[in-house]
Amino acid sequence: MNFHVFGDVTKPVIILVHGVLTPWQVWQEQIGHLKEHYHVVAVALDAHEEERASRFISVDDEARQIEDYICNKHGGEVFAVCGLSMGGVIAHEIWKNGRVKLKKLIMDGAPLSPMPKIATKIMTSNYLTIIRKSKKRDPKTLESFKKQFLPERYLESYLKIADNMDDDSMRNIVASAMSKRLCTNVGSDADVLFIHGTKGNEVVSKKVGKQIKQHYPQACVICFDGYKHCEAAIYEPEKWLRYVEEFLEK
Repeated sequence: MNFHVFGDVTKPVIILVHGVLTPWQVWQEQIGHLKEHYHVVAVALDAHEEERASRFISVDDEARQIEDYICNKHGGEVFAVCGLSMGGVIAHEIWKNGRVKLKKLIMDGAPLSPMPKIATKIMTSNYLTIIRKSKKRDPKTLESFKKQFLPERYLESYLKIADNMDDDSMRNIVASAMSKRLCTNVGSDADVLFIHGTKGNEVVSKKVGKQIKQHYPQACVICFDGYKHCEAAIYEPEKWLRYVEEFLEK
């Protein structure tokens, strides 16, 4: 795991956690805005480092490492933790664990609803196929990447991640990220923002959004109607930032 830091260290700290097969650079637009008012830490999760190969063990292990970093570097307290997809699940675990103190929790598309075993098996198979074809630079896979997954400017970083990704890490990612459930009795008084779309597999995130409002009535839930999974954050970061900065400034 690597931590990429931006902005004045004396300012409030925001931790940014990316999603599956996504490089930390996906936060570049957000970092450019947020670093003026915050000390921004963009995490490169295990098995997602460009510089070297590493093993992803579990969501719990990733959360623990980020908690260790917060305790060692920031006295166990940060202003906000923000995560996309699996990164949102990791942010949820940090919030739930209560080991570090945070004032704001932001989760975009976090699938905090356990998936059936057959669905997990299919998803694992699909991801393994994508990784193996990416290693071979399969033209169709790379074209699909640019159209449906991430903007082309992130392709080089993604391919470095794919080259370093082993099958066991991919299996561990799906198994742990897709087994988590929203905790309904967190004692923290942190403000919560949950973001989701409406297309494709966002049916899961939409369900989680409803559960959050049920158990945490003061939470803010934002729906980007007609958007796919984390699409606004990745493809329209300025629009995404308008909502997130308003939440941060409350």
